[in-house]
Amino acid sequence: MQFDPTIFFWIFLIIIAIQPVIRQRLLENARMKLIAEIEKQRGSRVILLVHRQETMSFLGFPIMRFIDIHDSEEVLRAIHMTDDDMPIDIVVHTPGGLAIAATQIARALSRHKGKVTVFVPHYAMSGGTLIALSADEIVMCEHAVLGPLDPQLGQFPAVSVLNVIQRKPINEIDDNTLILADQAEKAIRQMKQTIIEIVSRSHPEEKARQIAEKLVSGKWTHDYPISAEEAKAMGLPVSTEMSKEIMLLMNLYPQPVRQSVEYIPVRKSSKV
Repeated sequence: MQFDPTIFFWIFLIIIAIQPVIRQRLLENARMKLIAEIEKQRGSRVILLVHRQETMSFLGFPIMRFIDIHDSEEVLRAIHMTDDDMPIDIVVHTPGGLAIAATQIARALSRHKGKVTVFVPHYAMSGGTLIALSADEIVMCEHAVLGPLDPQLGQFPAVSVLNVIQRKPINEIDDNTLILADQAEKAIRQMKQTIIEIVSRSHPEEKARQIAEKLVSGKWTHDYPISAEEAKAMGLPVSTEMSKEIMLLMNLYPQPVRQSVEYIPVRKSSKV
């Protein structure tokens, strides 16, 4: 019987194909183990809403995700599976996403009777900030950031569209812009109402209105990073005492293999 050398080629292809699957499964198992440890330590339900690029296929294409309906369905399912008086710890790391999905999550968390803590290890922008507003406590790393909640209509900020209407005579504005301005006004009003509804469950209504105005008014660009200090000054219940276990958990959500930042991952000290 003659040995076929091409068998090594096929074995190599099979190994290359299943390697990402095995690596992903090991990561998932490590996450579940650490989540279970945190839940035992804090006596809470731990939920993660993390959007990072991960190499999911053997071709190595990174997949970028955001808050969508699938996310809201899964988070709501986790909340429904949690006793009313049990604390919920939710780790949020996201650039934002669909307003309807973020609103569903935020409303459900704000109505939970047990303490809700939102952990922001790096950033929770846009819809992620809306979710953070539902918490009894927002725990941010020293350099973590939140973001404004001014509605966006396609590529245009809603506030900027209204500014055009206010600065130009009505007869110089085309119909499409007027329709866009009508939608912008509704979007701003709706987002303010949503924020007031969520925040007023743990703050006086007047304070909730002030927070809504700051986040929606267009004072900042949509990607402006709101620091922990600014969030505190705004009246949000922010703490910077981030759990080490939460940061370890984030290490189990790796970025693509080819990174633009590299270093030797050991603690450095000036002491000999």
